[in-house]
Amino acid sequence: MSTSIDVPAELAELHDKDGGRDWIAALPRQAAEFLDRWQLRPEGPTWHGMASLVLPVTRADGVPAALKLQRVTDETEGVALGLLTWDGDGIVRVLDHDPDTGTILLERLDETRPLTAVADDTEALRILAGLLARLVAVPAPPGLRRLGDIAAAMLDQVPHAVPTLSDPAQRRLARACASAVAELVGEPGDRLLHWDLHYENVLAAEREPWLAIDPVPLAGDPCFELMPALHNRWDEVVATGDVRGAVLRRFDQLTEALGLDRQRARGWTLGRVLQNTLWDIEDGGTKMDPTQVAIATAMLERR
Repeated sequence: MSTSIDVPAELAELHDKDGGRDWIAALPRQAAEFLDRWQLRPEGPTWHGMASLVLPVTRADGVPAALKLQRVTDETEGVALGLLTWDGDGIVRVLDHDPDTGTILLERLDETRPLTAVADDTEALRILAGLLARLVAVPAPPGLRRLGDIAAAMLDQVPHAVPTLSDPAQRRLARACASAVAELVGEPGDRLLHWDLHYENVLAAEREPWLAIDPVPLAGDPCFELMPALHNRWDEVVATGDVRGAVLRRFDQLTEALGLDRQRARGWTLGRVLQNTLWDIEDGGTKMDPTQVAIATAMLERR
């Protein structure tokens, strides 16, 4: 089968460094290889995320599927293992995969209908929380990155990273987040985490109304999973005129649905603020993101 695959310019720009150019250059050949190997027929335009290119395809037996081509990194190398462990319970199912390249053949979901299509935020959050509860009920398999290691590395970065923040109040806030992580790092948990479950990573499906996609599998405490849902559709939070109240309503809905200890959930959510802040500093930032500040402040005021 001879098929020409166009790589979106936006995806190419995201990988214009650190070896990413080689991956982008190889994508058309890699796509053609797996279309032939797995006897797939392309259907319609491709779509992409931050780290992958997805081709809607049909298998030789007529089953619709999605061919996901992704660059092998620390973030993506555990994706197939996590998905195979969940085995389609609340999340997209793997139909085939190639460990060497990270290429995965997935069941086809409806990429035109993400959970953002549900206008009522409480209902959307209920759907997301229900999926998340199913995902974190599964023990993590050996071989995945561990939250304990990630948290310890974060704490190691704090002494030299946090002083680069230009605002003294934000430096104090970041250190308060680090203190919360330090209290929890010794008990990091052992559940299989998605790590990035927000509304755009939930799509409409046929075998279930909604299924999760695009995990970044991690072994750890389910309390670490809340942040993406807290800052999703942030404009709606701001529009309430009560940011703290809106954040805490989401937090309470999630912790209740998942049966989480709220103090631990509070601490690990502050850990996510710290993680996001450290990433921003690594990218050259000198200020905390205002959304992260608002969420951290709400968590610290909650007792």
